[in-house]
Amino acid sequence: MARVRRPSNKSATAATKGSGQIRIIAGQWRGRKLPVANVEGLRPTTDRVRETLFNWLMNDIDGARVLDCFSGSGALGLEALSRYAAHATLLELDGAAAKQLKRNVADLGVTHAEVIQGNSLTFLNQTATAAYDVVFVDPPFRQDLYNSTIAALATNGYLAPQCWIYVESEAELSELAVPADWQLHREKKSGQVISRLYRKG
Repeated sequence: MARVRRPSNKSATAATKGSGQIRIIAGQWRGRKLPVANVEGLRPTTDRVRETLFNWLMNDIDGARVLDCFSGSGALGLEALSRYAAHATLLELDGAAAKQLKRNVADLGVTHAEVIQGNSLTFLNQTATAAYDVVFVDPPFRQDLYNSTIAALATNGYLAPQCWIYVESEAELSELAVPADWQLHREKKSGQVISRLYRKG
């Protein structure tokens, strides 16, 4: 994730479960455990939610260009790479988290990924130099980052035709304002988290 996190951002259960390490669920690094930076409030997407998401995307990750807008632990971006994504761009604000992401990428021997340390919205408000097939939007909860992130993605050239956009939010955020050409494909509530997968028309 690309902003400073607070312990209240997501459930304590989710934070505790993800603390210390993440586990790659499937693909070439299936079962591999990777360390996670000790950053206050860092909340990796849980195994259960991640498995659901990648089941939704099972036919679309291999060969895809992936953008992970608020990477944090790298649970989403690294899982996509394990499942043979062609390239992944991981955005992360926190210095310690970004440094650990770079270590994990290096330890996996990945040459088709880049970790960019900095503010995600600053990055996304620039004109894109490449369009992405799959985009993950999983910012810190309750910091009002969804609308600005969605607007930047939609207007600055980051979305390839027919791309997938995954948005993970707190459960109380019952509605999201998305562009008219984003069609809601799947939606699921898991505890205090809502997962939504959109397809750009």
